[in-house]
Amino acid sequence: MGVEICVEGLTKSFGRQVIWQDVSLTLPAGEISVMLGPSGTGKSVFLKTLVGLLKPDRGSITIAGKDVTRLREHDLYEVRKLFGVLFQDGALFGSMDLYDNIAFPLREHTRKSESEIKRIVLEKMDMVGLIGAEEKLPGEISGGMRKRAGLARALVLDPEIILFDEPDSGLDPVRVAYLNQLIVDLNAQIDATFLIVTHDIASARQVPDNIGLLFRRELVMFGPREDLLTSEEPVVRQFLNGRMQGPIGMAEEKDAAQVKQELAELHAGNHRGPKGGKGSGGGKIPRLLPSPGIARSPRWEEIAENEEKMQRLRKLRVAVGPDGGVTGA
Repeated sequence: MGVEICVEGLTKSFGRQVIWQDVSLTLPAGEISVMLGPSGTGKSVFLKTLVGLLKPDRGSITIAGKDVTRLREHDLYEVRKLFGVLFQDGALFGSMDLYDNIAFPLREHTRKSESEIKRIVLEKMDMVGLIGAEEKLPGEISGGMRKRAGLARALVLDPEIILFDEPDSGLDPVRVAYLNQLIVDLNAQIDATFLIVTHDIASARQVPDNIGLLFRRELVMFGPREDLLTSEEPVVRQFLNGRMQGPIGMAEEKDAAQVKQELAELHAGNHRGPKGGKGSGGGKIPRLLPSPGIARSPRWEEIAENEEKMQRLRKLRVAVGPDGGVTGA
């Protein structure tokens, strides 16, 4: 079961450059959260701060009753055992085959026998669909397979928190879809707390329980995905709809007068969103559910029941026209 992460008033800077300030949020235990934001807003810095690789200027990060920002190195090492991390490129050792890459944390941090290590490694490789690829080197496999190998390595110590640093980076849309399904399936099986940093809007709409957005050195919003998908906050709407019009510019921020003019155009309906459709807040997007045959925790059973109810309501709205008449034959 995952653990809750409580962040209060967190601020981080490098010299005079403030990365973000006064960030406060709670990552609920066992849930999937996504952190969005334009490039350069410090999302990866946030992950490194959570795991204690970077020290914040001020604020607290409470995990399992301990403030990570105030721990001595020995105690911090113990807290880090709660974490598994999937890095952007998988961070595999190029000279080791996949089996040895995935076994590395077990050999480094435990006293398990080789027979125990083999059982665990093959179990995790099976979970991510890599059985049969044990002897392959990282350079001999696709980017998607390297991501899955990195994820298997993140799982071998049975972490209660898993951090994903842009897991979709460098993958085509089909592989991203498979990876998203894998993330949901894993969460349903192990109930760990997941935090995903991503730029992929389709993933953010379908995968998480919660969404956050970093912009202009602040956490603009963090909460249930439905709240952000239907938010009227200009920067949230702009980012989730991939528009040029809004507060985010090529250099992250825009002139206030330009933003005001663009928002007026949006309210007047003079901008079309992606793929020719009218830009909107996103509405209710179906949630990605665990694959058939995957054992579901009570939390996922409840999510599935709610999604089924929403699907029935959507079908009912389609069947009943705006004038109350029944459509279709």
